[in-house]
Amino acid sequence: MAPREVPADVLQATSNRTTTGYSKRAFVTFLAGNADYVKGVVGLAKGLRKVKSEYSLVVAILPDVPEEHREILRSQGCIVQEIEPIYPPENQIKFAMAYYVINYSKLRIWNFEEYSKMIYLDADIQVYENIDHLFDTPNGYFYAVMDCFCEKTWSHSPQYKIGYCQQCPDKVSWPADMGSPPPLYFNAGMFVFEPSRLTYNSLLQTLQINKIFLFVLQDFLNMFFQKTYKPIPNIYNLVLANLWRHPENVQLDQVNVVHYCAAGSKPWRYTGKEANMDREDIKVLVVKWWEIYNDESLDFKAENPVTAEEETFSKPLSIMASMPEPTIPYRPAPSAA
Repeated sequence: MAPREVPADVLQATSNRTTTGYSKRAFVTFLAGNADYVKGVVGLAKGLRKVKSEYSLVVAILPDVPEEHREILRSQGCIVQEIEPIYPPENQIKFAMAYYVINYSKLRIWNFEEYSKMIYLDADIQVYENIDHLFDTPNGYFYAVMDCFCEKTWSHSPQYKIGYCQQCPDKVSWPADMGSPPPLYFNAGMFVFEPSRLTYNSLLQTLQINKIFLFVLQDFLNMFFQKTYKPIPNIYNLVLANLWRHPENVQLDQVNVVHYCAAGSKPWRYTGKEANMDREDIKVLVVKWWEIYNDESLDFKAENPVTAEEETFSKPLSIMASMPEPTIPYRPAPSAA
């Protein structure tokens, strides 16, 4: 039996609920270094405008993002929020790539308490249909799309070795002699969450646990939110590998969010030479991304653009802002590719 997830029609129906009390919402993404991921963020900002989202895009940036890139983001209507990098204990990162390690800095977004709910999107994601209704999902849960275990990046896992994947659990059953099936595991490129100082402190404190995470932040978040995780349909985060691993689960005309995370699939770097990148559906999705990126009618237009100074001083102060930060080691951030 396939694992239960919150149906798309139920998620869309939640937008009709009446909400009361304090409620400020936003999308949020992350940027580090001076590489070309800034193009992904610009494309994402324009994509959200194209689908007429009501909510802003906050960009959590590390100090090494150059001013030139910050100005580009502001010119596209993004709210640029600088954060300090987070590095976990050495034992957790010695086998990891620098980019995956620097991703731990994303934990800072749980400290954005001026927002009641946020939707995190990686910079290599594009939104093709309005997903504002996800902000109306019931509070107290962590919503994300289940990942796929079929690519070679999972070759270290027991799931990959026996051919088991939570995207098609009926094809290969979990062997009884291997104990209970592993808990549902989500892809952390897109998720719905509630910022909270208490959760933020708990995340940083839990990060000190003596445990090695092969997929670094994604593994860590799956461990932390295991009990509150609720799966949502693949249409909210189409990991491109599903196109060739689980085509029976994909209907491209119904997909809301595409995650260009497969090797060679970043539209701004696309050459078509990597494995599976010569597929017609991949070419269509790359062209679709560029159409939004190059559409000047989607550029941000405002009478009073937000300046860096206004961002700093207009940010509401948290009532818990005076609480001490948990002890975390810092080092200059490497450039994230």
